[in-house]
This record gives sequence, C-alpha cells and structure tokens, in this order.
Amino acid sequence: MLVAGRYRLQTVIGRGGMGEVWRGLDEVLGRPIAVKLLLNDGSDASAEARFRLEAQTSARLNHPHVVGTLDFGAWEDRCFLVMELIEGDSLAGELTAGGPLSPERLAQVAQHSAEGLAAAHAQGIVHRDVKPGNLLSDHQGTVRIADFGIARFVDDPSGALTTTGQIVGTGLYLAPERAIGTPASAASDMYSLGCVLYHLSVGSPPFEASTATALLYQHVDSPPVPPHQRGVALPPAFEAYLLSMLAKQPEERPTARQAADWFAGGAWRGVPEPLPPEHWSGGGGGGRGQHRGPSQRGTAPAHRRAATAPAPARTGVASGAAGMDSGWNTSVHRVPPRRPGLRSSLRRHRRAAAVVGGAVLFVSALLAGMAWFS
Repeated sequence: MLVAGRYRLQTVIGRGGMGEVWRGLDEVLGRPIAVKLLLNDGSDASAEARFRLEAQTSARLNHPHVVGTLDFGAWEDRCFLVMELIEGDSLAGELTAGGPLSPERLAQVAQHSAEGLAAAHAQGIVHRDVKPGNLLSDHQGTVRIADFGIARFVDDPSGALTTTGQIVGTGLYLAPERAIGTPASAASDMYSLGCVLYHLSVGSPPFEASTATALLYQHVDSPPVPPHQRGVALPPAFEAYLLSMLAKQPEERPTARQAADWFAGGAWRGVPEPLPPEHWSGGGGGGRGQHRGPSQRGTAPAHRRAATAPAPARTGVASGAAGMDSGWNTSVHRVPPRRPGLRSSLRRHRRAAAVVGGAVLFVSALLAGMAWFS
C-alpha cells in the first residue's frame, strides 16, 4: 500500500483508539519510517484535530530524545503522520520482557526522558501523557519520547482539546493537581515521569485501584510506598530523588532540566555531593576558609528531598505512536478537591458518632432491662 505516492506501508506495528501504526519505507528518500494512520470511522469529532495537534506539537521539537516528525497530510480521507522509526521497543515492552529495570538502566531512562521533557517544556509544551508505552528505546538503549497526541501548549489553553470538567490522560501516572481539575503543567509531566520510573523499578505503579475515581483519590491523598519497602534495592539517593518527583505539591518536584542534570551527574549512585558555598567559613591562620567537614549526603538536595512515607530479549519494532498500553487510558471526570483538614474532621465525626452510638446502646439496654424486671 502506497500512501501519498511515496510512503510504502509494510507491516502493522501498533494499534490504538485513534489509529494504527505501520512500519514503512519513504520511497523518495529511501529510508525506513513509521506512519500513523488515523481511523476514519467518524466516531470522534475531535480525533482529527488532536491528530493535527500532535503533528504540529512534535514538529516544534528537534531533539535526540524526542521522536521526530517528518510529514503530515491526508490520503483517501484519512490523516497520516510520518515519524522517525525507532528500531527497538517501548519501555512497557522492555518491562514485560525483562522485568524491573536495574538502577543503571533506570537512571539512563530517567536522564533521557527528562532531557526530552526539558526540550518540550522549553518550547512551552506539556506532554500530559508520559507513560512506559510512550517512551521508546532503540537497540543502543537511547530513549525517546513519543506520542504528543494530547499535548498542550502552555500559551494556548485551547490546545488541550478536552471537555470542561474532564481529564484526558493515563490515570496510573496522573499528577494530583490534574486529578482535582487543575490544568497540566511541566511539573505534572515530572510527576508522571516519577510514576513511570517507580513502575519500571518496582514492577508495578505506585498507585493501583479497581476504579478510576479511587485511583485518582490515591494520587491526591496517599503517599507512595518507598521502593525499598517493596523489596527493591535502589541506592538511597536514587530513592529519595524518585520520591521527590512524586511530591503532591507541584512546586516541590524537580524540573525536567534539574532531573536530567542530576541523573547525568551520577548523584543517584549516592556519591557525596559538594557542599554549597555557604558551608565554607573563615577559620585557621592566614584568613583562609576551612571546610567544616566532608559531606556524606547521598540524597537529593534538601529542596528536592522527599519526605519519608509509611510502609504499607526485546521483540517487535517500536515507532513514534505508542501509548497503547493499559492504565485507565480514557477520559474521566475530575475528582472534587478535598478541603484541608478533611481527614481530621472525619476522624472527629467518627469519634462523635461512636460516642453517640454507645450512649444509645446503653440507654436501650437499660430500658430493656427495666421492662424485663417489671
């Protein structure tokens, strides 16, 4: 099958709710490509707009850790998107094939993904659907971010293409602020990346539930169980930084640029970090500054350190159109924001109810006893 007179489609390598992805060949330039074809069933009026937005969004990015967009057009009443072909697998496939990733591989995935997100955020683009199926790895281990189908331009709220009061994204990796209806931000992508890294290290996401609503409430209210309490031996510095990415408040998470630099620098191994200038003080003879002592910190800097939480062979060909793994990959109504102090208020109401209930039982028993004796 020849699309637009130049793109020879060869084999289907993926299917999703919006379309199908083919491995193909650009017969004009003689190079392998991936072609995403939009389904033409007319069931989703916004599908074509989202598809076009994906092309426009990814076309603004030219980065080694973002899947490149090569062409976009229409053929036989179907939109098509031509992308760079990534020979390898998605991180979802890598996890399925080999189990949880080693700390070294996980740090590489974290660095590459953060680099790609930093490039997108610098262009004012929020991905909004960071998940294992949208992180593609070639045979050399290089990771690229794919599928900007529901991305949002920060300076263009209309780019969200969502219904008011609803959320579009994958619930397993959805940031708390998005669960209560706040627009996605760069910090939301970092929370999603933290959930993905947690999933790849532990083998399961930080939060799971039988319903979408229950899952969103966990993102809002429940602290993640530290990986070491689930039997995963991550370096302490790595675990602390990962938990900081899962902070409930967006401003407490590192930026994509900070995360990329941190993982690239090897601090995740627990290597002591150099003390900042304020840790040097005047002392000794000659007026020279003296170091107060060697830093033995193996965790992230204090402003990004996470609070401790209570215990509770690759196959296939990947392309830039992943995002077909499960995980509440639908639109769901937002969770109403909970008022501060709600838990303590509920506890007070439960205690009051228990007291009232006990009094009622006591009086009932007393009256019954009096009736029996009379």
